[in-house]
Amino acid sequence: MTPAGEFLALLSDADRLDLEAIARRTSADRGDVLLARGEAGDRVLVIESGRVKVSVTTSSGREVVLTFRGPGSLLGDQSLVDESPRSATVTAVEPVEFLSVASSAFRGYLAKRPNVALAMLATLSARLRESDRRLAEYAAADTLGRICARLLELCEMQGDVAGNGAVRITLPITQEELAGWTGASIESTAKALRALRSLGWVATGRRAIEVHDLAALRGRAP
Repeated sequence: MTPAGEFLALLSDADRLDLEAIARRTSADRGDVLLARGEAGDRVLVIESGRVKVSVTTSSGREVVLTFRGPGSLLGDQSLVDESPRSATVTAVEPVEFLSVASSAFRGYLAKRPNVALAMLATLSARLRESDRRLAEYAAADTLGRICARLLELCEMQGDVAGNGAVRITLPITQEELAGWTGASIESTAKALRALRSLGWVATGRRAIEVHDLAALRGRAP
């Protein structure tokens, strides 16, 4: 199911069918790069199933995770708008299926459908608001607080309620990816997770996180 607020969810059935008509449906496995930073913006992608991470690599070689995207997300639209090289890399974190549309074809599609162009603007605006919120978090919170905020976000967007009432995060995120997403070192991220485990707020495993006390995380997050 496409989450509310994502690009595909904002389209009518007719607009979605017309989009599929000009697209090529394809798939990728975990670790495959769908879009690469610095390449020309010659196509846009729409995720139908699975999830991806959007990241950049610093001059020191460290990966900084900007966000994760899932079903319904439109990717590559920023390069489509400003006609600049891609500013980030998109990598599958699990098997994904997506629509690939040539930029020229997508521009023609938008030109005939102002409501779809507005839907794209709405998603771009939501991402800007998300970026502003995270900048405020970085200025106001320590690593533990930011980790709590990211875990809450994962529970809301990528969580399933388990039989014991806990929330199991379904995104297969590594500790390194969580650190890169939080803007913290791997060492400080590991320390924060140890603290949360000792408090009984979370349990962790290999690419697995289960949250046992959402209220406590909310109280600690900025």
